[in-house]
Amino acid sequence: MAELVRDVMARGAVCVPPDASLVEAAQLMRAQETGEVMVATGGRVLGVLTDRDITLRAVADGVDPLMVSARSVCTPEPVTVAPDTTAARAAALMREHAVRRLPVVDDGLLVGVVGRSDLAPRDAPGRRGPAGARAARTADDAAVPAGRRTSSPDAQRA
Repeated sequence: MAELVRDVMARGAVCVPPDASLVEAAQLMRAQETGEVMVATGGRVLGVLTDRDITLRAVADGVDPLMVSARSVCTPEPVTVAPDTTAARAAALMREHAVRRLPVVDDGLLVGVVGRSDLAPRDAPGRRGPAGARAARTADDAAVPAGRRTSSPDAQRA
């Protein structure tokens, strides 16, 4: 039987609301030791914001990161997968779209994130395995001020 995304994904996700400043997003990335956050509202993913996005789309242009919103710099409408997507299909989508992680969405709501390391063969070095959890915030928590940790204390670098 094919391995499914639900079996290997990290549940929850590190999120910021669309109007969060880039400084808030960067501080949350640092606190959660991750290179990306989901831009979400009401549990729905609006975009993905990476540390590289902040650097190349804002800082390199000389804009004030306190005055620019996460939504204005993020990659909008990211490629997503469902929990019942096969791991092989998720890996193919990552290669096709040149991304390291995909938001996992169920009935339109963000439920987790799956990364390349989650999809590595089970015996591969560095595989985090099922729910290798790095997520500390869910889309429903996006209204919580950036930097505050919510339900999951096991955040780790993805």
